[in-house]
Amino acid sequence: MTSPSIRTLSGVGEQVAQLLARLGILTLSDLLFHLPRGYEDRSRIVPLNQLRIGQSALIEGTIQSSEHPPAGKSGRTALLVHLSDGAGRLTLRFFQIYPGMKDKMQAGRTLRAFGEVRMGGRGLEMSHPEIQMVSPGTALPPSRLTAIYPTTEGLTQAKLRSLMEQALKAFPAELQELLPTRVFAVLRQTQPYSLKQALREVHHPAVDSDVEALLSYRHPAQIRLIFEELVAHQASLLSRRYYLQIKAAPVIPASTQLAPQLLANLRFSPTGAQLRVGAEISRDLTLRHPMLRLVQGDVGSGKTLVAALAACHVLEAGWQVALMAPTELLAEQHLINFRNWFEPLGIQVTWLAGKQKGKARAAAEAAVSSGESRLVIGTHALFQDSVQFANLGLVIIDEQHRFGVDQRLALREKGMAGMSPHQLVMTATPIPRTLTMSVYGDLDTSIIDELPPGRTPVTTVAVPFERREDVIVRVAANCGQGKQAYWVCTLVEESETLDAKAAEDTYEELTQRLPGLKIGLVHGRMKSDEKQQVMQAFKANELQLLIATTVIEVGVDVPNASLMIIENAERLGLSQLHQLRGRVGRGAAASFCVLMYKAPLSENGVERITTLRESSDGFVIAEKDLELRGPGEILGTKQTGLLGLRLVQLQRDQYLLPLAQEIASNLLKEQPQQADALMLRWLPTAPRYARV
Repeated sequence: MTSPSIRTLSGVGEQVAQLLARLGILTLSDLLFHLPRGYEDRSRIVPLNQLRIGQSALIEGTIQSSEHPPAGKSGRTALLVHLSDGAGRLTLRFFQIYPGMKDKMQAGRTLRAFGEVRMGGRGLEMSHPEIQMVSPGTALPPSRLTAIYPTTEGLTQAKLRSLMEQALKAFPAELQELLPTRVFAVLRQTQPYSLKQALREVHHPAVDSDVEALLSYRHPAQIRLIFEELVAHQASLLSRRYYLQIKAAPVIPASTQLAPQLLANLRFSPTGAQLRVGAEISRDLTLRHPMLRLVQGDVGSGKTLVAALAACHVLEAGWQVALMAPTELLAEQHLINFRNWFEPLGIQVTWLAGKQKGKARAAAEAAVSSGESRLVIGTHALFQDSVQFANLGLVIIDEQHRFGVDQRLALREKGMAGMSPHQLVMTATPIPRTLTMSVYGDLDTSIIDELPPGRTPVTTVAVPFERREDVIVRVAANCGQGKQAYWVCTLVEESETLDAKAAEDTYEELTQRLPGLKIGLVHGRMKSDEKQQVMQAFKANELQLLIATTVIEVGVDVPNASLMIIENAERLGLSQLHQLRGRVGRGAAASFCVLMYKAPLSENGVERITTLRESSDGFVIAEKDLELRGPGEILGTKQTGLLGLRLVQLQRDQYLLPLAQEIASNLLKEQPQQADALMLRWLPTAPRYARV
């Protein structure tokens, strides 16, 4: 049954319909599932000394005075009304002054106002609040919370609320219950909400609603909708897993020659965690359906070796292997490692990247399509239509969070007809369990939870920018002892909006200040061969100090580097800071990470730096990052943007995830049509995966 068009509502003409379409609202159902992002609380008066900047609040005070100063440089004039409630003060600012308004604002009168609190020239103020003159002690009328919606320019909150009222009255018949009734008993809701009741309460809270519960998203009506949204997302993930596994995959026996030879040539022994995860991968490869495995490991835990061992099984069985990394610098680091490991075993490694042109590109593609090249390393260029594989058996994707969440599906089509390649996804960004279930629920997960022996703990210190001279002296002393250092800047060149010191300027400055040091520069705008040349020189200890942007965040292994300087550390998130810190402490020398920041630090900034100083556990840091900055910081916008969550807040609602996963799995097996309807309701633009 199709939902009625949004144009059936009064007040929706061509212009409003176009604005609503920008928000993905085409039908009444779309509108009802355009859920509030928050509420205005007009149920209580906030004392003036408890107001916070950016807060919308209902206040009451006595008018102390009012003034109408002459117009300033902008040519605008305003009426300023100064209020006090005995505990604090606030100024109301009105630019539109109607007749008699100044006479109304007499000293001694009591006034109520609702608006957003801002910092003005003389302290806290509200601009153009809604106002009401009252007598002292006048009781508040029964008041609902007022819903605040995500909107677009030209579409007011008042208009959205008006349309929502109409939609609730004309509740479309096709909005059926899609969750099994047993869910509500499991959720232990004393007052189970039907879908209709839940939507009505969330959009238009009743007068006697639990205000605190609604504001904290703990109201039973909200929980009922949050849970339904989680089930829809889990169903989509499980559906994607099924789609990825419906084709057969090559059955790959465990390597008896390549893997033992590779291990015998190493100058170190694998950790127990590496061997355990390697065995899990080897077991997956023997199955008749595609392996879908995510390998997580903290900085320096040895994921690359695990990937190489997986490649040994597949290469020995006669199939091709492709390894894809998000940046050319990281892909080039893999290229160096894999050539060192595999060329002594008689296996050539082919390079395939976006900047490759002409004959070199054509030759690489021809070698891949003929099967002559069995081990291929590159960037997103591997996705392109022009790249065809002869018999692709394994795809390894490093730093998956840098790619779109569904990009790996494209590689499914690179296998032989009727066959899907196995997929191994790696990340050095530890992902909290909540996010793993929410974003990578279609993958099996392995964790390398052990660092190789000999890794040196890194001491982390925070230093204000004013002590930059001391830091330069420290760099000189460190490098004078034969050790190496990184100096990381957050931008390549100066910006009007961000005053982070540019890498190029820092290079020029430190070259002059430290003439005795050999200094290199690496940033994302350099040509690939230039970057690689500098990195190789640094790795060979031909350079003592490397000035870089965050392009060195992953994949760079220089055991002699023992000092990391991160300038403007307050601009980076916890996970990124942890990744950068992981570039040092890879050898036996005592290692240090200096977080240089511009004071004053925000409360959030203090928490980030404190967490980094107190913990070296990537999973602890990732959990804190999720709490402070949300999933975008950990996974990147390409991941979280496609999550498209409306009510769900992963940190807050993680307790519901296991049950949501169970219900989604049962729905897909027992009531696939309802599962499809649920996904269409909550994820209308997500890809649909055939289950045939």
